Amino acid sequence: MQESSGNFSSPGFPNGYSAYMHCIWRISVTPGEKIILNFTSMDLYRSHLCWYDHVEIRDGYWRKAPLKVIKSWFLRCVLTCDSGRFCGDKLPESIISTDSRLWIEFRSSSNWVGKGFSAVYEAICGGEVKKDSGQIQSPNYPDDYRPNKVCVWKITVSQGYHVGLTFQSFEIERHDSCAYDYLEVRDGNSENSPLLGRFCGYDKPDDIKTSSNQLWMKFVSDGSVNKAGFAANFFKDICLGSVGPSVTAVVLRGFSCKPASQGASRQDPKHNFVFSEMDECSKPDNGRCEQRCVNTLGSYKCACDPGYELAADKRSCEAACGGFITKLNGSITSPGWPREYPPNKNCIWQLVAPTQYRITLLFDVFETEGNDVCKYDYVEVRSGLSADSRLHGKFCGAEKPEAITSQYNNMRIEFKSDNTVSKKGFKAQYFSAGCDHTVNSVSGDITSPNWPDKYPSKKACTWALTTTPGHRIKIAFNEIDMEAHLECAYDHIEIYDGRDGKAASLGRFCGTKKPPPITSSANKLFVRFFSDNSVQKKGFQASHTAECGGRLKAEVKTKDVFSHAQFGDNNYPGASDCQWVISAEKGYGVELIFQTFEIEEEADCGYDYMELFDGADTKSPRLGRYCGSGLESQTIVLE
Repeated sequence: MQESSGNFSSPGFPNGYSAYMHCIWRISVTPGEKIILNFTSMDLYRSHLCWYDHVEIRDGYWRKAPLKVIKSWFLRCVLTCDSGRFCGDKLPESIISTDSRLWIEFRSSSNWVGKGFSAVYEAICGGEVKKDSGQIQSPNYPDDYRPNKVCVWKITVSQGYHVGLTFQSFEIERHDSCAYDYLEVRDGNSENSPLLGRFCGYDKPDDIKTSSNQLWMKFVSDGSVNKAGFAANFFKDICLGSVGPSVTAVVLRGFSCKPASQGASRQDPKHNFVFSEMDECSKPDNGRCEQRCVNTLGSYKCACDPGYELAADKRSCEAACGGFITKLNGSITSPGWPREYPPNKNCIWQLVAPTQYRITLLFDVFETEGNDVCKYDYVEVRSGLSADSRLHGKFCGAEKPEAITSQYNNMRIEFKSDNTVSKKGFKAQYFSAGCDHTVNSVSGDITSPNWPDKYPSKKACTWALTTTPGHRIKIAFNEIDMEAHLECAYDHIEIYDGRDGKAASLGRFCGTKKPPPITSSANKLFVRFFSDNSVQKKGFQASHTAECGGRLKAEVKTKDVFSHAQFGDNNYPGASDCQWVISAEKGYGVELIFQTFEIEEEADCGYDYMELFDGADTKSPRLGRYCGSGLESQTIVLE
């Protein structure tokens, strides 16, 4: 099994396993990750040392890998099971592999009947590391890391030491404010500890040293660009050394010299001083950093609060731009909006919607430096996430672009400014919606795209509604505001009495006058919305419900009819009055086979009942009135 999560169970679970079964599962996840295995059920024959029926867990990928020991389990059942081997009915605690592989073996040798076992597993990255040295790698290193990963490491070295961290390799998706993929390092053991740095791009970070024996690391990847990741060594570190007797003072760059009595480690007997790192960030000017100062080993650097990024001077901060967005709707603006955008900006927004959805971009305001070929300041829109995806347009000047809809479920928007003219910039709305909908719910609402805001131009959306067999669909408009035309030739909504647009039309509507409620003749209804490239209005909002009764056609193939739309909830609605007319081709009769029949029972069926007539209406000969449960599994034939 090579998926990042999954489940498995003994053969026949939960109905019992056979004797002399032998099954092996091998789990392999991405290198650099671990596996957490949890048993959700266990009912195996209990024996001394689990000699007979048992599950065996090995910390590797082959039969001779070491057994996975759970100390608390071993102490609890030392008389009945071996470490790494499990039986009985007590669930083992969570099992975490040492690396990315596990071997699970199940054997049965008794005729004792038990349910067996079931288990689930999941790939995890990060974890608590308690040793004085080692290496931390991004998942799958040196190959590209996987998307949508969040890994947290908590490193602890021996008491009295600091944690040193050096990077051997570093390649993470680049972004001005590390908004997409990044590695975050903190001076302590939690996400609330002081931040030492947030890193991305291709330059190896400087060496890092903590102020205590603990370090916290978090690696995050989004759903788009993947790179090789990082490899870093950690070690216990202490600031010690020796100086020759002729030297009276040594000061290293970024360090200061203090009397030994103020030192944190130990004193050289030949000199009355130790070396300690200088904290530039403790100075009153905060290292001349506008927002945050980060002390590094032998130096320091400026950083910005979330939502901001370093300016060109590497000290001041300005509003960050760009980002990876998965919300279905929202807005984006140029940096500094509504003031003029700054020079030398390069902002990239990557919008991702669920599969089968499309993304529409509408500009409310647009004003950038103009040029015939948009050479200087511009906005570029593409279908896809990469710089070579399908181009929708490159826009500049003061003319507002038309609405843009992506080809697939993602969109890339790039804004670029040079170092000369600055303008107001832009404000745009985006929204995601699948335009071809399949609706199987008994009731609900349907709306035009971007409701209650204006619908976009050039949209063609459909809703294929299906309800419970034997019922009809009723659609009622709560509000409509569309471009008006005598024949609704431009923007309109059309409703069809069937599964698609080939069925009979029940009406085409536009303008602001609400249509009357519309009901289908069977259990399918098709709705189509269309907008042209000119006027945009608010659109429409309508509700659909299931109505019982209607005309049904009997065929050679058996069809279903249900008493009420939410059949199975053991509670049909009160005050119901439903009539079905079932017809067959000439020369055929209609056969009713009741699979379930349960209606309030009363001697004369005077309250709730089902009545059958041998014809097309209630004036036809009555075949009977039924209630209670007398018709279940019976067949009635109508000639």
